[in-house]
Amino acid sequence: MSENKKQTSKKVAHLAAETLHDPKASTVKKSLAASALSQSHSKRQTGAAMEHKASEVLHSNKYSAETKTLAASVLAQSGKERKPK
Repeated sequence: MSENKKQTSKKVAHLAAETLHDPKASTVKKSLAASALSQSHSKRQTGAAMEHKASEVLHSNKYSAETKTLAASVLAQSGKERKPK
C-alpha cells in the first residue's frame, strides 16, 4: 500500500469522535467516522470497500450533511487510482 500524505482535519476528527459516541448515529455514519478517525494521525489510506461506501453516500440524497462530510474526508484519504468494476 502506498504512503498517504493526507490526514483527517481536526474538525472532521472531532465530528468523527462525536459520531462514534452517539448511540443514535447510523451504522454507515459510524463506519465512515471510524475510517476518518483512524486516518487522523497516521499514514493509513482508505481501502476500496470504504471508498465505495463513501462514494455511495455522496451520490445519495438520503444522508445528512455530517455523514457526507465524513464520506468526503474518507475519499480524500484515497491515494490510489482504482479501476471501475
